[in-house]
Amino acid sequence: MPLFHYYPRKQAPFDKEIEKKIFKYSLLIPVLIVGLFWLVKLTENVMDISLVEFGILPLQIEGLPGIIFSPFIHSSYDHLMSNSIPFLILSFALLYFYRNLAYRILFLIYILSGLCVWLGGRESWHIGASGIVYGLASFLFFSGVFRKDANLLTIGIIVIFLYGSMFWGIFPLKPGISWESHLWGSASGLMLAFYYRHQGPARPEASWEDEPEEEDSSEEYWNQPEETEDHQDLSEKEK
Repeated sequence: MPLFHYYPRKQAPFDKEIEKKIFKYSLLIPVLIVGLFWLVKLTENVMDISLVEFGILPLQIEGLPGIIFSPFIHSSYDHLMSNSIPFLILSFALLYFYRNLAYRILFLIYILSGLCVWLGGRESWHIGASGIVYGLASFLFFSGVFRKDANLLTIGIIVIFLYGSMFWGIFPLKPGISWESHLWGSASGLMLAFYYRHQGPARPEASWEDEPEEEDSSEEYWNQPEETEDHQDLSEKEK
């Protein structure tokens, strides 16, 4: 039985029960992940420890595990809150609208953004889920552009409206901010949006595209054989 069996492979155009089920699971997964973010931070505070060394340290062997663990570690509650809300909204949009493709995209953004930071980041500990957040925002926006789908483009426009200021996060403007995570997360989302542009949600056909072509009555008239004078004379003789 597939892990995510609740996504039907051949779904009717609209089924309320199925849509409710997909909506529920699309929201449940992000909530659980964000819950883990908060659980890790609370554990740090209660036990009076720091997990920063589980972050990404570029080009160092001890920094490799951070590719997996760094998104769950945050420097402060403000840092945690700034990542939790956009992650919740963007990951829900990905899971709900992209269905079976969503988990692959989420996993690839997770790994690619972290790996690129490990390969190309400055020598410092990089922590937080902002790389994934930037990757999700980038994927949702550019996927709508590449697919030329009005519905998905609307999602992209909403992303820009809500998180347009994120664009400046890919530049080294603020010290202490891992702009490398933002940059490589965005690049990962863009690359995946292009690579998977022919997979996932298909653009719905307009109603006029399904209509059979009507035969042109005028063309049919002009294609009829002309009645010649000899034919007319023959008809008169028969009478």
